[in-house]
Amino acid sequence: MIEILETIDAFVWGPAMIALLLGSHVFLTFRTGFIQRKLPKAIKLSLTSDPEGKGDISHFGALATALAATIGTGSIVGVATAILAGGPGAVFWMWITGVFGIATKYSEVYAAVKYRVRDHNGAMLGGAMYIWERAFRRNAEGERDPRPGGRTPWWAKLGAVAFAAFATVATIGTGSAVQASAMTGIIAANAPGVPVWLIGIVIVVLVAVVIFGGVKTIAAVCERLVPVMAVAYAGGCLVILALNAPVVGEAVALIFQCAFTGKAAFGGAVGSGIMMALQFGCARGLFSNESGLGSAPIVASAASTRNPARQALVSMTGTFWSTVVICALTGIVLVSTMIANPGIQADVLANPTFYTGAELASAAFANIPFIGTPILVVGMVAFSYSTILGWSYYGNRCAAYLFGKRGVRPYQVVYVAVAFLGAIGVGNVVWTVSDIGNALMAVPNIVAILLLSGVVARETRHYVYDGHLDEVDETPIPLVESK
Repeated sequence: MIEILETIDAFVWGPAMIALLLGSHVFLTFRTGFIQRKLPKAIKLSLTSDPEGKGDISHFGALATALAATIGTGSIVGVATAILAGGPGAVFWMWITGVFGIATKYSEVYAAVKYRVRDHNGAMLGGAMYIWERAFRRNAEGERDPRPGGRTPWWAKLGAVAFAAFATVATIGTGSAVQASAMTGIIAANAPGVPVWLIGIVIVVLVAVVIFGGVKTIAAVCERLVPVMAVAYAGGCLVILALNAPVVGEAVALIFQCAFTGKAAFGGAVGSGIMMALQFGCARGLFSNESGLGSAPIVASAASTRNPARQALVSMTGTFWSTVVICALTGIVLVSTMIANPGIQADVLANPTFYTGAELASAAFANIPFIGTPILVVGMVAFSYSTILGWSYYGNRCAAYLFGKRGVRPYQVVYVAVAFLGAIGVGNVVWTVSDIGNALMAVPNIVAILLLSGVVARETRHYVYDGHLDEVDETPIPLVESK
């Protein structure tokens, strides 16, 4: 059974998926007029509230929650794994997916906010499921009309249900089991006397007390946790770069060289040429920033904003911070560490199969006297915990769409239960199934965004490029019936 699932996983995350996501990144970059050039404005907006906006949480709260879900172990171990599998050149291609992925993150969030709805309590709901529901709705005259009273075509309804179903499955594994397993592994390695079942119970309690409180509680925790852990981790990276200063230039040159040539790194064992660097760099980059997966738009739809463009600009900074900054820093740190420390390089060359991404990251941070290992351990635990919180909200909203409000509590119970199973080492099948769900949820999301790219481009020109970013969108947000 597991072999079949792994085969499916390798297929859905193969070249076709990478081409779809990376191709969409490039297409939407041109479609939005290179929205990346508005990053300074977007970063400024992310630090301000919008008193005239309609929503449940602040700009920054939505961004912090999305970052909590994206800046996970993939930003550390994922980068190291990409280097081991695809060579130093993989770092460059991770960076490229981040740069172009900014446009996709902007576009998917724009559409999600534009087509969001309200529930019976007035809470904002959004994401690809509601984009499919409303964007392609037809009125009595057969014209596209997102207002209530129209009819959603069967194929649009199928797109909505498919996204919600795949996302629900993906969140349980990717957001719960995998991250709980990572936390347990890190803690157990540094405190071997602590039983894993006890760690699992602590994780369950810490997760449950937050996620049962709803999006406002999740956002409040993430607003405080994410900036601290990101700054601490980035600070650790800068210290290592300072220690490796004599070889940092060589490391950057090697990254670029291996990205565009078939030159093998470190004497011939790490990486397998341009295609391997491209494949692993793009795959890990896409996974690290989640641009195109459709996850971040779910929480972005709850943000208080006066028009879709403002929140879309704020949300696109998440891709910049997670991949363009954090992953790039990690990549340069790891490559420079291997150059500066021939012993680590020799271990990698001697054990190319068994040397893991976690071990490479640990070896790099161990170079910082006294505080290096604690920074890595605490950072990875905090990253994993925040990822669990962020993904719980995504699954919560998708479960509510599929089963109504009565489906939320059972989903939350399953979510924390799977976290315990992941912590004690149960769940390889769950992880593989969720990884498949991750890929499959991206397909209906990307298709919807590409179909709506003309709308996004036209309205972006109005709000962003024609100077109407302060304009209030007076379009009524419809109320959906509770199941």
